[in-house]
Amino acid sequence: MVSPLVKPRIVKKRTKKFIRHQSDRYSKLAGSSWRKPKGIDNRVRRRFKGQFLMPSIGYGSNKNTRHLMPDGFLKFVVHNVADLELLLMQNKKYAAEIAHDVSAKKRKAIVERAQQLNIKVTNWQAKLRSEEDN
Repeated sequence: MVSPLVKPRIVKKRTKKFIRHQSDRYSKLAGSSWRKPKGIDNRVRRRFKGQFLMPSIGYGSNKNTRHLMPDGFLKFVVHNVADLELLLMQNKKYAAEIAHDVSAKKRKAIVERAQQLNIKVTNWQAKLRSEEDN
């Protein structure tokens, strides 16, 4: 099993989602993603005390741990076997992730080549069928 070269501790400044203004009041807004309030008198936009928090640049992740997966690798989307060759020298930093539109036949070839090159594949078991299913 491949392990990352360095595995820094990932610290998130905020783990909760930002809540859309008045999404608790109207069912059509419930569960919807963040939208910036634009009204001239809006309490959330004016940042009144006790209102929903708005996303800002200060909530950004540390540059060293940004886009890092919990296992310490960065993702690299692979579409074919040739793309794996790019990760040959970077197998301690990047993990391959097979793109969703790759067929089962090509996936099998990608996974086999990744094992030879000692590259971690995050979704190696996707679209994989066992011998008895054939």
